[in-house]
Amino acid sequence: MPVDACIYYYECKGCHALLRPYEGDCCVFCSFGSVKCPPVQLAHNCCG
Repeated sequence: MPVDACIYYYECKGCHALLRPYEGDCCVFCSFGSVKCPPVQLAHNCCG
């Protein structure tokens, strides 16, 4: 996971599905990860 940026899209290496963040989340880490992305963890305005 990058520590200074968000990833908006991620292609699953297994099924090749394109994952996009849920509405209200800034990135795929916030939507699908076990923890929020580093900018959100640090209480910064993620990706914008």
